[in-house]
Amino acid sequence: MTMIRRILAVVLPILVAVAVPAAPASAQGPVLGDDFLWGVGSAGFQSEGSSPDSNWLRYSNSTRVHDRVGTSVDFRHRYAEDIENARSMGVEVYRISIEWARIQPSPGVWDQQELAYYDDVIHHILRAGMRPMITLDHWVYPGWAADRGGWNNPTMAADWLANARAVVDRYAAYDPIWITINEPMVYTFLREVNFGGLAPDNVPLMLNQLVHVHRTIYDYIHARQPGAWVSSNSAYLPTVQPALDALFLDRIADKQDFVGIDYYYSVAATDVNTYNAATEEYWKASTSADGLYYALRYYARKFPGTPLYIVENGMPTKDGEPRPDGYKREDQLRDAAYWISRAKSDGMNVVGYNYWSITDNYEWGSYASRFGLYRVDVKSDPSLARQPTEAVAAYRDIISSAGVRSDYRPTRPAQFCSLVDAPTSCSQPVR
Repeated sequence: MTMIRRILAVVLPILVAVAVPAAPASAQGPVLGDDFLWGVGSAGFQSEGSSPDSNWLRYSNSTRVHDRVGTSVDFRHRYAEDIENARSMGVEVYRISIEWARIQPSPGVWDQQELAYYDDVIHHILRAGMRPMITLDHWVYPGWAADRGGWNNPTMAADWLANARAVVDRYAAYDPIWITINEPMVYTFLREVNFGGLAPDNVPLMLNQLVHVHRTIYDYIHARQPGAWVSSNSAYLPTVQPALDALFLDRIADKQDFVGIDYYYSVAATDVNTYNAATEEYWKASTSADGLYYALRYYARKFPGTPLYIVENGMPTKDGEPRPDGYKREDQLRDAAYWISRAKSDGMNVVGYNYWSITDNYEWGSYASRFGLYRVDVKSDPSLARQPTEAVAAYRDIISSAGVRSDYRPTRPAQFCSLVDAPTSCSQPVR
């Protein structure tokens, strides 16, 4: 809340002193085109179940979390069903992570059965006509690496790269899109430090190693996969993103083929409910879709001409029940498509969008937050049945139409004085 108050103290006097002109109205409608990539996302530990020893299995078995991971949604044995559900929506990109802890159970030992499992997952994605997006590190590393100190250990980068090179060697021929490290800032501060895996004094060590492994594996991928698309994905945090970018993204800016953006929560002069995300009541945090426009504009100005890809976007509910603000998942999806279309029509080079996530899953300590296009009641339904939400039909329509109709208007108006990219998102609003 302190940061929000500081921002308000700067921005609100501007509003009093000057009239705020709206940006010129831009063309609206399905301007995204046939080459725009529509995707869905998932992550190994969050969805697979049957989890091997890892830093996150240990966190999950501790008193620091609300729920243990258990079976999760059992993607490990039900991936064919989830991939088919994605195909039936017309999805073109399916994001997964190859879990280091699963394929390398001890140093220098590779589990051929688990590698065969990932081979089959990749082949199912390809046979369904989709392109894999492979994440090399979605916050999970083997228990033996944790025993060595995890990212407190200066040699962690060498172990990480040995695994990453093996994954690249195995799958580069299938022309996947690559995400090296998922949300490096959240990984470092909200996961490793918060859960005790990283000593606060070693934050610079972890960040330096993450920069090193990204830069190194970027070159390695390009040597083996000509024309590869490689990036990391930043969790866009309104008002503070420039400071966070200085710690990682600015240091790998010459080693990214697109800017990967994860966008969830919004904040405005008249709406500061984002603080609920800090208290883990994510379903109460505002998620106004117009913030997508400002996040895209921020990076379009920061990296002119570089492709922009929304790697994650979605909306949480609590246990699949209606949100307190009444926002529906299908409406949020359509609103997101509208604002992405506006961004592209205004000249931003936005090339893809992944909805997070294909199913409900384990939200890093709890099953309460639900993001899935398909509902799965892990704690109450032993069958783990995939139940389509209304958003499934909405996403199918969006994909088949390359966006929303030309006469579509968002279900929620643009926020007054959005602070997503303060102060410019307030002083240069789009309507």
